[in-house]
Amino acid sequence: MPDAPYRSRILGTGHALPGRVLTNHDLEKIVDTSDVWILVWRGLRERRTAAPGETLMDFALPAAHRAIEMAGLEAKEIELIVCATVTPDWHLPAAACFLQDRLGARGAVAFDIQAGCSGFLYGLSVADQFLRAGTYQLALVVGAEVLSKFINWKDRGTCVIFADGAGAVVVGRTEAGSPSRILGTRLHADGSMADYISIPGGGAQHPPDEEMLRQGLHLIHMKGHETFKLAVRYLTDVCEEVLEAHGKKADDVNLFVPHQANLRIMKAVGQRLGIPCERIVVNIDRTGNTSAASIPIALDEANRAGRLRSGDLILLAAFGAGLTWAASLITW
Repeated sequence: MPDAPYRSRILGTGHALPGRVLTNHDLEKIVDTSDVWILVWRGLRERRTAAPGETLMDFALPAAHRAIEMAGLEAKEIELIVCATVTPDWHLPAAACFLQDRLGARGAVAFDIQAGCSGFLYGLSVADQFLRAGTYQLALVVGAEVLSKFINWKDRGTCVIFADGAGAVVVGRTEAGSPSRILGTRLHADGSMADYISIPGGGAQHPPDEEMLRQGLHLIHMKGHETFKLAVRYLTDVCEEVLEAHGKKADDVNLFVPHQANLRIMKAVGQRLGIPCERIVVNIDRTGNTSAASIPIALDEANRAGRLRSGDLILLAAFGAGLTWAASLITW
């Protein structure tokens, strides 16, 4: 099958974080945990959480503006907006529609994707396919979460991990032969393990009522130990899959940007792939696990710090609720 005439490339990145910092020492006062335990077993020192009254748009909007500004564009030029989130401001309509309106991108197609922590890579793949097909020329992909509003603050297994923020990229159409492009993405899911990471309440099965609230079904539930083992295996597998699909090896990767779920997971995957620690982007110690927002936040930080250079091979990988897992390979 002949190669498609178009590919896509990342033109700009941006991110935004809440101003409020929650440290491990702060958590020691509200849950049975310690700074040492969190640092050793999760790799976090602090995380950012939204203040009362702050919403998803308070972070998604500035992240999008910064990505659009870096790309040298105006919001009205964006034709497609994909927002990856599991914590939208409203159940209906999509967060992407609110974002479209506030950006002033009136003509843009806008919709949400819910794939847990893999959501950003799912969204990036969708945008890539639209641009490769020639349907659109410019897309905005946003990963944004306000997970702190769905945390059980008595559950040390989840409240020490999750945090808030948003990251965004502008993706533009380019010629198939362009050296700077998204090479490809591999996506996977296994719904038989849906209860490993979940918010079971609020939908048709457990609609909002007093009983749902009493049982805490509107909050995040996670099987941490089981999830850890699967994350290491599936992340390693999907990274090897996308590398092999494009004739690359782990040695070729200049920078690995994994989902910031757990420092031990990231180190274990890097070790299995043979990617040294200095080539792995890590910010979980400062930002926590921001689910769909974590990869675009880390990518933007690396970009603005000058760690992404023209011609570099960048590997992105995520694992999350669904269960879902994904990896993308990009030449910068």
